[in-house]
Amino acid sequence: MPEISLTGVLVVAAVAFAVPLVLGLLPSVRLPSVVVEIVAGVVLGPAVLGLVDVDLPLRVLALIGLAFLLFLAGSEIDLERLRGGRLRGAAVGFALSAVLALGVAFALRAGGLIEAPLFVAIMLSATALGIVVPVLADAGELGSTLGQQVIAAASVADFAAVILLSLFFSGEAGSVGATLLLLGGFVLLVVAIVVALAGAGHSIRLRSALQRLQDTSAQIRVRGAFLLLVGFAVLAQVLGLEVILGAFIAGAVLRLIDREGAMTHPLFRAKLEAVGFGVFIPFFFVTSGMELDLGALFGGGLASLAPVPVFLLALLLVRGLTAVLYFSSAGARGTVAAGLLQATSLPFLVAAADIGVELGELSPASGAALVLAGLLSVLLFPLAALVLLRSGGTPIPQRE
Repeated sequence: MPEISLTGVLVVAAVAFAVPLVLGLLPSVRLPSVVVEIVAGVVLGPAVLGLVDVDLPLRVLALIGLAFLLFLAGSEIDLERLRGGRLRGAAVGFALSAVLALGVAFALRAGGLIEAPLFVAIMLSATALGIVVPVLADAGELGSTLGQQVIAAASVADFAAVILLSLFFSGEAGSVGATLLLLGGFVLLVVAIVVALAGAGHSIRLRSALQRLQDTSAQIRVRGAFLLLVGFAVLAQVLGLEVILGAFIAGAVLRLIDREGAMTHPLFRAKLEAVGFGVFIPFFFVTSGMELDLGALFGGGLASLAPVPVFLLALLLVRGLTAVLYFSSAGARGTVAAGLLQATSLPFLVAAADIGVELGELSPASGAALVLAGLLSVLLFPLAALVLLRSGGTPIPQRE
């Protein structure tokens, strides 16, 4: 058996531990840990200090981290709330975003900043649901009409972006028609699995076994969730679709079948987040920082950084402008806050940039610039939205 070095794993694990600890010791520094993790990866990687190379163990852990990140994002989608007028409104908002994204992406290509407008348009159309929800909670707006509208819009945007990326840019699927057939087959298999799992959930004997084993060393629910994640990721990969699609759908399926009063353990979600954010997901973000090709981005000096604010503005235009749909119920302050939250994007940008560079749809410089724009959106937009929501004057008193 060839010797495998775990030095890189040790370094990244140390970074994953140190970043939230330092931020916790400095509460006045309001930086999302994901931003610091990516920056730490940049500093430690080949772009700056060159202390760590992304070897096989790190690649495996980063891939699991990416899958877990999309899995937890999918589990954030509450299908019970995405019904009726809210779903129609979110769908209309995403359709408008898609049109804006295509227009902006073609303008970026005309300006010589990108080469693949469709790919970049899909990247610009996503929202970081995992960042939006905590901001709304901090502002006390999680259950308000505006808060639920923003969550619905972010959910639809994340779901649609993953589907569109898999539809048009799956590495092995071939033509769009062939990919549609594969997606159709994937959906049928997902439905069959959901029906089977839902039926199994009604078994008194099975439920009794789950309750007996859920808090023992077996941690049976966590193991089952991980099996679901890996199974759907492998299924997507076998069909020539993107792994992120399988992971995202696995999370949505778990949320669908693990309903309150049926199978849910009160600490189940906390256990999954402990495994994901406590172990695997930091490896994805730190490793992504290591792989950012800043040499290509900075190759032309300061002038080469010009795309970064342009991409940041593109995010704000594509996702932020559609918040005007909320103006009648949220007013000017709430509308601006919603637009800022909807324009916040990073995890999907990082994942899509990796895929785009690998497929040749993005140059390394463009991929790095898009990720840096996402970093800035996470740094600036949620904080500004939180200030607006906390400052009062937003007419959203309704609660659900």
